[in-house]
Amino acid sequence: HTFFVIIYGDLPKNKENVIYLSNHQCTVDWIIADMLAIRQNALGHVRYVLKDGLKWLPLYGWYFSQHGGVYVKRSAKFNEKEMREKFRAQMKAETPMYLVIFPEGTRYNPEIPKVIADSQSFAEKEGLAILKHVLTPRVKATHVAIDTMKNYLDAVYDVTVAYEGTVDHKGQRKLAPSMTEFLCKECPRVHIFIDRIELKDIPEEQMYMRRWLHERFEIKDKLLIEFYDAKDSKRRNKFPGKSVHSKLSLKKTLPSLLFLGGLTASMLLTESGRKLYVKTWIYGTLIGCLWVSIKP
Repeated sequence: HTFFVIIYGDLPKNKENVIYLSNHQCTVDWIIADMLAIRQNALGHVRYVLKDGLKWLPLYGWYFSQHGGVYVKRSAKFNEKEMREKFRAQMKAETPMYLVIFPEGTRYNPEIPKVIADSQSFAEKEGLAILKHVLTPRVKATHVAIDTMKNYLDAVYDVTVAYEGTVDHKGQRKLAPSMTEFLCKECPRVHIFIDRIELKDIPEEQMYMRRWLHERFEIKDKLLIEFYDAKDSKRRNKFPGKSVHSKLSLKKTLPSLLFLGGLTASMLLTESGRKLYVKTWIYGTLIGCLWVSIKP
């Protein structure tokens, strides 16, 4: 099974300490960040800013927390001090940084039009441009991350992702592929536009950074309008400029997949193995949840 990825823009070959800002449509977006990190030999450095509720995911919630992930709550409950402390600890330990942030705060889902409408009315109320194919971005996590690590980071990657085959015959957006569809079916090609931005070109004050971030999302929106809605059908399903067609084969991930699959299968073949498997999930989840709630 091979994924066809088409990359536009400027992705450096060498790994850097970066913040990766992307539009968000589905859980596959997490894999896209990993795909780009693999190309820079930086896969083990990927960390995510995640919605607080995800910390209760069995085992994974604990894993992301231990791997430098940052859980954030919405608006008034946002804990800036805690977030800064986590970044400072990682800088002190000289941890390589490939921090993934989805500034929209939730997925762009055409099947939940209320979220899109609320986002657009908020932009209008704030005097910001109304966006069609992305939600109005929230600046807090991005500002805290850039402000805390400005002397540690090499750049910000502004990433725009589009999936072919996510527009119906009437030109309306459809759901982006789910993780299961992406891994098990013949997945449509994924187009990724990368803009590498120097820290010196980003305003430092939150108020100005908010406007800068919205302007970046306006650029994303224009790219996506062209991708999905261009009047000339030849200009649809691609971003402007030169592109590199790239295949990511499962060969890179197959050895670990076979090892984990073999380990799991061997456990499930015996009754004692099945009991151990269930206990690992139950107790691992409970301990993970307890650990995450005690140690943010």
